[in-house]
Amino acid sequence: MYRTGAAARLAGLPVETLRVWERRYSLSDAQRSERGQRLYSAEQVARLGLLKQLVDQGHSIGVLAGLNREQLQSMLGLDGQARAIATSPARVLLVGAMLSRRIAATGQAALGLDVRGHCATLTQALALPRDVGADVLVIEQSELDDTGLAPIAAAREASGVAAVVVLYRFCSSATIRALRAQGCLVARIPADLSELALLCQSALTGHRPPLQEQPLPPVAPPRFDEEALGNIMTAAGIRLDCECPRHLSEILMMISSFERYSDQCAHRNPGDEALHARLKMAAGRARVVMEDAMEHLAITEGLPLPKVLN
Repeated sequence: MYRTGAAARLAGLPVETLRVWERRYSLSDAQRSERGQRLYSAEQVARLGLLKQLVDQGHSIGVLAGLNREQLQSMLGLDGQARAIATSPARVLLVGAMLSRRIAATGQAALGLDVRGHCATLTQALALPRDVGADVLVIEQSELDDTGLAPIAAAREASGVAAVVVLYRFCSSATIRALRAQGCLVARIPADLSELALLCQSALTGHRPPLQEQPLPPVAPPRFDEEALGNIMTAAGIRLDCECPRHLSEILMMISSFERYSDQCAHRNPGDEALHARLKMAAGRARVVMEDAMEHLAITEGLPLPKVLN
């Protein structure tokens, strides 16, 4: 059974989206733990993954919510082979000493896995057996960067598998995007190994996290520069006992500084451009909210406003 966070991650959904879907459409009869947490079965998680794929294709969740798994699979055009993948043990080759030990300790059958070979490092992966019927190459790399791209591609080619799952603890977004562009399914190392079979099934059926991101909405330009905020702090110190104008000014300076810093990073590092563009947008939105508060505070307390606001 999977808790909400794990179920959402395996289905490729934001946790917030899953919660909204559950609240509005009662998507599943999720059980409850002793502490009241929702628990999802592997079958329910697989159905959520199908719903996510169909919604991404433009179907309405309100229409899809009442369909069973077979109907959803039919809409996606999944054939009998794809359905068999979801019900049979995942035939895997493993790369990673810790991963192999964890699976051996738990038992591969209990995890829905059929391990056909394993090794400790990516270098050794080139010697993994090729003709043993493995479908998925599972690679565990705690710290992953772009130096791992070529070895992972070489290991995939050498093993002859249909899909690759790459597990990491720390990895740059640029490396994750590059691996996904190569067709790999990339995910954090799961605390619960029972998630691994579902990741392998997702890789085999072609379910991938979306690579295309929606255009970022524009954010209003700053209304308060550091000089204006300094003037407010000075005037507040003379006229008021309240320190809120000073605190708010410092917060705005910090947010504005981070917004500029993220913009510089986006131009300096093309690989992380999308990430830093989103960070800049998030900082800009926070700035707009805090500027509204500052404008209201300044008007209420009679503090100096920038000329553009007077």
